[in-house]
Amino acid sequence: MRWTQTFIPTLKETPAEAEITSHKLLLRAGLARRLAGGLYTFLPLGLRVLRKIEAIIREEMNRAGALEVAMPCLQPPEIWQKSGRYQDMSEVLYHVYDRAKKEWLLGPTHEENITVLVASEINSYRQLPKNFYQITVKFRDEIRPRFGLMRAREFVMKDAYSFDVDERSAEVSYQKMYDAYVRIFERCGLRTIAVEAHTGAIGGSFSHEFMVPAESGENEIAFCESGKYAANVEKAVSQGPLIPTPTASTGASPEKFPTPGVLTIEALAQPPYNVPAHHQIKTLVYIVESKPVVLLLRGDDQLNEAKLAGALGTVLLRPATPEEIYELLGAHPGSLGAVGVTHVPVYADLALRGAAGMTTGANQDGFHLRHVDIARDIKVTRWLDLRTVKAGELCLATGLPLKISRAIEVGHIFKLGTKYSEKLGAVFLDEQGRPRPAVMGCYGIGVTRTLQAIIEQSNDKDGIIWPMSVAPYTVCITPLDVTPGGRIMSIAEQIYRQLIESGVDAILDDRDERPGVKFKDSELVGFPIRVAVGEKSLANEQVEIKPRAGQLMLVHKTEAVNRVLELIKRAN
Repeated sequence: MRWTQTFIPTLKETPAEAEITSHKLLLRAGLARRLAGGLYTFLPLGLRVLRKIEAIIREEMNRAGALEVAMPCLQPPEIWQKSGRYQDMSEVLYHVYDRAKKEWLLGPTHEENITVLVASEINSYRQLPKNFYQITVKFRDEIRPRFGLMRAREFVMKDAYSFDVDERSAEVSYQKMYDAYVRIFERCGLRTIAVEAHTGAIGGSFSHEFMVPAESGENEIAFCESGKYAANVEKAVSQGPLIPTPTASTGASPEKFPTPGVLTIEALAQPPYNVPAHHQIKTLVYIVESKPVVLLLRGDDQLNEAKLAGALGTVLLRPATPEEIYELLGAHPGSLGAVGVTHVPVYADLALRGAAGMTTGANQDGFHLRHVDIARDIKVTRWLDLRTVKAGELCLATGLPLKISRAIEVGHIFKLGTKYSEKLGAVFLDEQGRPRPAVMGCYGIGVTRTLQAIIEQSNDKDGIIWPMSVAPYTVCITPLDVTPGGRIMSIAEQIYRQLIESGVDAILDDRDERPGVKFKDSELVGFPIRVAVGEKSLANEQVEIKPRAGQLMLVHKTEAVNRVLELIKRAN
């Protein structure tokens, strides 16, 4: 490809909309352009990268035994109502209506669709296992689209769905996908960490996320330096708080004392009260599937909503309003407690088990209670892991301190069990002729997000540093004089033709621009290898070869192609 025959609108300045490095470079390198919030048009270079990522995904999915299909993006709401996700995922669903005013959904994912297909086509254990995948556009009504392709309304996703006869077989399918994901991201040049994760609205019993460590990431992961444990903070556990929970009872009964204007944990820790945060019980009220529950944590801990949702088996939960709280407990936030509360379920975090000599709200505005012993004074309905782990807490698996880091999620795999197959009728007859629901798994990769994650992880002050496997072009030949028929241009075109004949993805920068402009654009776009042909080097019968993140080398013009091929072979 010749530069003048394609479309690479590089930018010197960063558009105001771009917030993070990868978003800035995505736009400046001419890979994509914004149409509206969360909607992007891929330009020729960006599309080439996208297609190369998709090709790697296809190769590895096929290698793992998955079968490619193509499902409609438009889906009937009835199948979502049957699965129960019409309400669970209502906040992200796009609803559209045809000329007859009939409702349809733009698919954010395809569990329902594929399960309906399997229900109608597979009826015997002899037809299993099966794993179907597709690479297609998804739609999600993001509340706040941001960071370019990281959180978009429309995006490209690879989603796969496995169907097995039992849990043991499903484990095999899950491991195949896990291994395939490791290979996919390695081939894309991404450094990822596989972490245990919350299953969310997708459901299921277990999942892993593939995370790219990055300060711009919207997720946080907890991990142990040994490499033996890593989890999303929504799922992460530890040996507990570094400061032990008080367990020594004062022996006294709960005593009410005035705390006018004290509405926070921090305020109660200050003089004249001086109650340390870990000596306090934090009381929260949530509405879970339209019913109130009271949640208790140590004062220095934060509620992990994902853990709460997982423990209660629902995503339909929210914090109660001040009005709902007052009606339930007779006090406003800041003065809440669970002493004497019996008319509503009370869920307490495990870190409070055995806590004694604690202080909590008195359910009377402006008052608190001291000398509270959990076992004696509060009727706990269930003990749950509700807290978010903190950096430095000890790992359950190794005993080493946990670290917390931000990361970008690029892939997620789930053990779904029979949640969808039971509700949507994906039933087969086993060897004894008995009907059984298929055991499912689902496996997603954000293809467009993966593209931007590569940029986020591989860049420098000059621009993108593409891995050769996904670069829009592997080699950029840069003649510094493009006069037709001139010696410089003739040698550049000869090198270009030889590389193309050798199967190398090359672009010839035939623009009549200053060398500095060409070099800057080449580095901004991030071509892995640049071959510069100029009068100065040709005076010694040499050309310049510059790996994007390496040292410039001078080689004889007749050896240029072989040296480039060596660099490519070495990288692969």
